Amino acid sequence: MRPTLPLIVLAVLILTPTALASTTEVSFTQPEKYSDARLYRDYGRGADDIVLKDLKAHIEKLGKRYLQPGQTLKVDIRDIDLAGQYEPWRVNFRDVRFMREVTWPRIKLHYSLERDGKTLVSRDVTVIDQSYLQHGNYYFSNDRLRYEKTMLDDWFRWNIGPKDKTVSY
Repeated sequence: MRPTLPLIVLAVLILTPTALASTTEVSFTQPEKYSDARLYRDYGRGADDIVLKDLKAHIEKLGKRYLQPGQTLKVDIRDIDLAGQYEPWRVNFRDVRFMREVTWPRIKLHYSLERDGKTLVSRDVTVIDQSYLQHGNYYFSNDRLRYEKTMLDDWFRWNIGPKDKTVSY
């Protein structure tokens, strides 16, 4: 009987961190129908794989930063409209997005936040940043998704992060 007690304690110690770990799951619903998720002008709807991959990685990184142990965040992205737009009459700037105050980034998504299998919140939201050109951006200028990432950073901070807003980030 005695040798089994250390094995039980060891099993509990090994399994506890996994049970308490937070997870973030990101999915994309019909990306071929997204409004504007292409990095290059294509005159069509849909999303580039690199956009989906980068946004998924960024959301997963934010989940690691803001989720508490035992929480699971499920994000289903339903539409993406990247900041700026291509202007077809500018033939010399074929793959340049022109940023204007009215072409802000927008991501429609459904998210659910769970803790230990119990749903805490489940909502459809449209994340937008209408002032994306007026405030600072922490990402390098060569990051083509810098406005979307900044917008998601702010959204996570206010919706997923700690509810005590006096906590410094």
